Amino acid sequence: MGIFKAYDIRGVYGKELAEADFYKIARAYARFAGVKGGKVVVARDCRKSSDSLFKAFAKGLVDEGVNVLDVGLASTPMSYFANGSLKADGSVMITASHNTKEWNGCKLCKANAVPISGATGIKDIEKIVAGMTGDEPPAGAGTVTRVDVSKEYGEHVRAFAHLARPVHVAMDFGNGMGIAESVAFEGQDMLTHDDLFGTYDGDFPNHEANPLERETLADLQKLIKDNPGKYAFGVAYDGDADRAGFVDEKGEIIPMDFITALVSQDLLKSNPGAACFYDLRSTKMAEETIRAAGGRPMMSRVGHSFIKEQMRQNDAIFAGELSGHYYFKANYTAESSSMATYALANIVSASAKPLSELIAPLRKYSQSGEINTRTTTPPAEILAKIKADWTGKAKVFELDGVSVDAWETEGWWANVRMSNTEPLVRLNLEGRTKAIMEAKRDEFLAEIRA
Repeated sequence: MGIFKAYDIRGVYGKELAEADFYKIARAYARFAGVKGGKVVVARDCRKSSDSLFKAFAKGLVDEGVNVLDVGLASTPMSYFANGSLKADGSVMITASHNTKEWNGCKLCKANAVPISGATGIKDIEKIVAGMTGDEPPAGAGTVTRVDVSKEYGEHVRAFAHLARPVHVAMDFGNGMGIAESVAFEGQDMLTHDDLFGTYDGDFPNHEANPLERETLADLQKLIKDNPGKYAFGVAYDGDADRAGFVDEKGEIIPMDFITALVSQDLLKSNPGAACFYDLRSTKMAEETIRAAGGRPMMSRVGHSFIKEQMRQNDAIFAGELSGHYYFKANYTAESSSMATYALANIVSASAKPLSELIAPLRKYSQSGEINTRTTTPPAEILAKIKADWTGKAKVFELDGVSVDAWETEGWWANVRMSNTEPLVRLNLEGRTKAIMEAKRDEFLAEIRA
C-alpha cells in the first residue's frame, strides 16, 4: 500500500484508503505501540471523510482493548496537547494536513506526543497490516470516552502572551482547523483578530490550506493591503493548523526562517542560554539572531520527527522549520502555530517599529530559495559526487543530504538533499552578497545537472 509515508499515513479517500483500511491500521498501531489496556487520544479534522474514518479507527482500537479518548474536532497541535496533558499512552490525528479535499490520513504518536515516523514504526505498522485479513476476532474490549480539551488548550497557549500593548491581527483559517485554534485568542483583549474563512468546510472552497503556496496567502494579503494601518500582521493556518505562514503589516510575505529568528528572540528573554533549533536550509541570520539574543543556536535536519528528537536530546525550548512548522517545548515538544503567533505579537507590542522594520535587518544575506532538479542520474550518486568534490575545499557534513559550508572563508553555504518520494535533488544556497549567491548557485546547479 502506498499510503504509508515517511511521516504519516495518507492517501486519496475511496481510492487508496477507506474505513476497512483504517480499522486494520488502528489494530496494527495498537499492537505496535503496546497500548492494550491503556488510553489513546483520537482527534479529527473537518474533512467530509474524517467522521467515518474516526469511527473505523476507534473500533479498531476498542477491538484491541484500547480505551479511546475522543477529543472530537481538533487541530493537530491540540491533539498533541491532549496526548500530553491527559497522560495518554498515544494519540492519533485523523487528517491529511494541507492536502486537497479528496485526501485523508492520520498522524500517529506514542506517549508525550513522540511521533511515529517511517523510520520509527510506520513501516512496522505497514507490515502488521499486510499480514491481517480484516476479520480477526477482537483481542479486547476497550471503551470510547468523549473529552473536551479546548478550554484547557486555550489557557495553555494564552500563557505565552506578555504583550506590552494591544495588537490587532488578521487570521486566515482557510475553513480548516485553524478555527479550532481560535480558543487560544478568546477571553482576553490584548491580541484581537479579524478572521477570513472561519467556517468549517472540508471542501476548502476558498483556497488550498497550504501557506507554503503564495496563492494561499493572497486573500490575507489583500485584506491587509485594503485596510492600511489596521493590522499588525497576518497569519494563515494550514489545514490541520500545525503550520502557519505570516505576512507583515504591509501584506508582504515573511520568510519562515525570519519567523524562527523572531520567535527565538521572544522566548530567550525568559530562557537565557537555552537551545533553539533552526533547520539547515535557514538563513545564517537565524543562527546569528539566536546567538545575539543569548541563546544556543543549533542546526536541525528537515522533518518533524527528526527535529523533535533533536529538541528532546538537547532540551531545546524551540525549533523553527522552513516549511512553517514551529515547535515548542511547552507544547510537549510539538507544533503550535498559535504560540508562534503570540510570540510574534509579543515582539511587535514591545517595539515602536512595525513588523516590516523589525524584519528588515534579517534581510542581510542573499538566498537562492529551494531549487528542485528532476534527474535521471540517481540522486544518491549526485550527492556522493558533491561530497567528494568539496571535501578538503570547505567544511562538508551530512546532517541531511550534503552541506558545504564556506561561510567564514568565502561567504557562502549550500545544502543539497534528495526527495524521499521523487527523483528530485533540492538545492538551497546563501551568500553574503547576491553576486556570491548567484555564482555559487550556478556552479552547484551545473554540477547537479551535469
